[in-house]
Amino acid sequence: MLKEISRYLNRIQEGLFPGFVEELGPTTDKHSQLMVILDIIRVEDFIYVAPYPMSAGRPSLDRSCFGRAFVAKSVFNFPTTEGLIDRLRVDKVLRRICGWESGKSVPCAATFSNVFSEFADSDLPERVHEALIKETLKDEIIFHVSRDSTEIVAREKPAKKDQVPKLCKPKRGKGRPKKGELVEPKEPTRLQKQQSMSLEQMLSDLPTCASYGTKRNSQGFQHSWQGYKLHIDTGDGGIPISCILTSASVHDSGVSLPLEKMTSERVVSLYSLMDAAYDSPIIRADIEQKGKVAIIDSNPRRGEKIEFTPPEKERFKVRTTAERANSRIKDDFGGRFVRVRGAGKVMCHLMFGVLALTAEQLLRS
Repeated sequence: MLKEISRYLNRIQEGLFPGFVEELGPTTDKHSQLMVILDIIRVEDFIYVAPYPMSAGRPSLDRSCFGRAFVAKSVFNFPTTEGLIDRLRVDKVLRRICGWESGKSVPCAATFSNVFSEFADSDLPERVHEALIKETLKDEIIFHVSRDSTEIVAREKPAKKDQVPKLCKPKRGKGRPKKGELVEPKEPTRLQKQQSMSLEQMLSDLPTCASYGTKRNSQGFQHSWQGYKLHIDTGDGGIPISCILTSASVHDSGVSLPLEKMTSERVVSLYSLMDAAYDSPIIRADIEQKGKVAIIDSNPRRGEKIEFTPPEKERFKVRTTAERANSRIKDDFGGRFVRVRGAGKVMCHLMFGVLALTAEQLLRS
């Protein structure tokens, strides 16, 4: 499928880093998985290194080692950074993969925290993921893009609502307005406002502070959580293509248009698959305007439920790839262990896991 990935497959078949194994001893499957993932994403290529010290004093540490270490944290599914540091100090193979020679050279937790803040401010994993998708899938046609969101539980208090009391306006009664009565027009919905916005404007308009969210699971039961919501577009083969983090209270339909635009700028796709939460004429019209086919489950609240045609029903079964991708991010790549605060840091933590999952699925494809 991918010409760039075939080089890595040939290298694996011939023997994965034989000189490295002879020097440090046998590696586990996790070590081999991490080395292949790091070789694909090349996170160090996106970390700026100053050609000379910018100021007097102690020179800064190599940020490339930290970038590989945070990818290792997602691959090994460590709950905390302290757990990653403890493993680095006793695991010689993992330490050398990340770039440190001895256990004493592994920095402390405070340094890891400061470097992680730098990565979050510079959107490092997001930039690496975007470049990886554009480079590896530029000559491919993605038949199905499955859109879904998943809850992200965070140890963070939801933001308080504005405490300024609003002016009490008398509610107008039901029915036709009286003669001469002025009726204020309704405020446009988020979807209506997004129709005339650019991608940057749509992203800036989405709330990203922690809040309470409620969602109905696949069994039909509602459950609530506090934190965030990660919206993902997943392509064929379970490859994450685009990701957006919002408050937990944001409705799924409000992120469809920016996700669609973001995905269209990265890959060429034919079908967009969504559940009933995205059933909106605005969303359907936006997808059809881009020359694609929207297959969205009908929402009974909009009237009589419209059943899929047999071909649409078969294609809609592919949407389970989105659910599997959501599950793997949380179960296998650290999505359930969010120990940072703030939307920027939460997104950075999650995107390191998305990066690792993307590289793994590209190999499987």
